[in-house]
Amino acid sequence: MTVPAVEHAHAPAPGDVAAELRDVHIGFRSGRHVTPVVRGVDLRLRRGRVLALVGESGSGKSLTSLALIGLLPPGARVTSGAVVLDGEDTGGFSARRWRESRGSRVAMIFQDPMAALNPGFAVGPQIAEPFRRRLGLGRREARERAVALMREVGIAGAESRYGDHPHEFSGGMRQRAVIAMALALGPSVLLADEPTTALDVTVQAQILRLLARRQREADLATLLVSHDLGVVARVAQDVAVMYAGRIVERGPLDAVYTRPAHPYTLGLLEAMPDAGSGGRLKPIDGVPPDPRNRPGGCAFHPRCPFATDRCRTEDPPLTGDGDRAVACHHSAEVVASQHSEEPR
Repeated sequence: MTVPAVEHAHAPAPGDVAAELRDVHIGFRSGRHVTPVVRGVDLRLRRGRVLALVGESGSGKSLTSLALIGLLPPGARVTSGAVVLDGEDTGGFSARRWRESRGSRVAMIFQDPMAALNPGFAVGPQIAEPFRRRLGLGRREARERAVALMREVGIAGAESRYGDHPHEFSGGMRQRAVIAMALALGPSVLLADEPTTALDVTVQAQILRLLARRQREADLATLLVSHDLGVVARVAQDVAVMYAGRIVERGPLDAVYTRPAHPYTLGLLEAMPDAGSGGRLKPIDGVPPDPRNRPGGCAFHPRCPFATDRCRTEDPPLTGDGDRAVACHHSAEVVASQHSEEPR
């Protein structure tokens, strides 16, 4: 198994919890029927740390992050559990209360900056808008703050680019502008949904360094949603692995990457390309299940090489000590199988 280099041997100690999900279930309503998509998710976002939420497309990662900012798509709703910001249950938030909280308490960097930016308006005024609407600043002072923020996130020639429209920015510059918008009001919680997916490797590295620096400087509690385990290894201290709407493994990044205890986590790591090995990738057989027709027992069992009859009938709970937890009947066998392989 090829494991990406982990750069956090001396990760900071856990800080205060800035946001959390407590046994959150999210479903899509169609008539009288509700299809469960996110099932019993427990996550804690700590100040000064990055928690990465990883898994294949369709696993429920983006819905989980959208629940934290009160932006679930039409038809989706939290059916049970609690979404908590700074110790406050958001279940009773009105639309106005959510608007007041977005940007100042929790902010989001969306995957597609062209969708996050209004193509009909210049970039600079879009960054300045929170300063005017939320802080009541005048046009000139809001512009000055926006230009300073554009410089801070690495937009070259910020003063002269203030009036440029999104189509006049490169992909990397658009993403920097979106990051500036997210950081404008100094939130304590930052949600980053695949923030580097559409960027080339060089720009991706620059954006990751920028996010890591800002996260440290502002002591942000950050949730990074990604399917790229290499990106996760560079910036996160903690990781949660999601499959079919459930967290199937979580823990400190070093522990999960070097000693995965769930067969899905092991499969994700083994499917990563290794430029130096010249070996063939080990894909995970099969496809993720349709939420409307999820298999009984453990949802991963049709794709799992460790599956037994028990896995087909009994869904394993997420259990463990402290922050290290796994939902698998055969986690000990998964760990032992790694030691039986040839040295990497």
